Amino acid sequence: MERFISAHAGGSNWLSAASRCLEQLRSLPPSANLGFLYVSDELAGELPNIVHYFRDSTNIPHWVGSVGLGICGVSQEYHEEPAISVMAGAFPEGSFRVFGTVDDDLKPFLREHRDWIRDTQSRFGIVHADPRNQKVPELICDLAAAANDGFLVGGITSSRGAYAQVAEEVTEGGVSGVLFSPEVAVATNLTQSCAPFGKMYEITECRENIIMTLSHKPALDVFFEEIGDVLARDLNRAARYVGAALPVRGSDTGDYLVRNVVGIDPRNRLLAIGEHLETGQLIQFCRRDPANAMKDLQRMLRDLKGRVPGQPRGSVYYSCVGRGKHMFGEHSEELKTIREELGDVPLTGFFCNGEISFNRLYGYTGVLAVFL
Repeated sequence: MERFISAHAGGSNWLSAASRCLEQLRSLPPSANLGFLYVSDELAGELPNIVHYFRDSTNIPHWVGSVGLGICGVSQEYHEEPAISVMAGAFPEGSFRVFGTVDDDLKPFLREHRDWIRDTQSRFGIVHADPRNQKVPELICDLAAAANDGFLVGGITSSRGAYAQVAEEVTEGGVSGVLFSPEVAVATNLTQSCAPFGKMYEITECRENIIMTLSHKPALDVFFEEIGDVLARDLNRAARYVGAALPVRGSDTGDYLVRNVVGIDPRNRLLAIGEHLETGQLIQFCRRDPANAMKDLQRMLRDLKGRVPGQPRGSVYYSCVGRGKHMFGEHSEELKTIREELGDVPLTGFFCNGEISFNRLYGYTGVLAVFL
């Protein structure tokens, strides 16, 4: 199969950035039929024009994508400027299905796509989601189950303006994306930014996202004991560096979900995190760690490279808004590392409000999928 082609550019306005991208796409094969499109949030209001421009200029009929506070190209991040990243390729006829917004339940989605999913045995998808929809975690899980208990990757739209996505046309409000049949070979992996420390605790009393006791001790007392006196006296600093790590049940790789500490109650010794909790769950605290995050990124890439026969045709990368320049510096080190490890593989993606891998919503991670 033919290699994909990617392009990225900044510009003073959407048309200048789009025109520069189009120049880089000149060698697209006539059979190219699916494009991935990501724009910085400075261009969110122009997204309908941008989609139509690329569709008309390339004759590629199908498009998916999203808006991000930052976007990804090969070895290049774009932050705080108008920018576009795009990738397109030729997929076998009938090997993918773009779907529009799923915002409440799956009934309309299943009516439209159930037969195709059954006939193709689709088990992989790339999805984008609206952070304002509180059902997104549930919808992601349900979509993965509907796709033959398949594997989803993608990200939650991040923006200071419109939370727009692309699924043929511009949409918003829920989860949208594209499903692939097994005819499209893909490999994927995930890297963490936070390193767990201290003891593992059982949540022995909780209500919604509020923890009363950890291993039968007041939750806030345990938190202060784990983070130490220096951070306990500077809770604003603690909130920037310390989170909660929730082990993924059934994982044989030590996988965990990172959630922010969102509140404390000194009088009642309570701790709140950004996740609905259940009694009996395990929890450990973790810290943001740029050095270990880079090591884990390199580990993830080498592991993925070891599973991939030859060079990938193209790739999509979804990284947390807390990574990128905020963790690795101003010189696109995260994306340069991907190129150093995988080679000059076409790449697109964006910096997300949350990252999607398998059927779960992560935070402070990078999720990479490569097309083989």
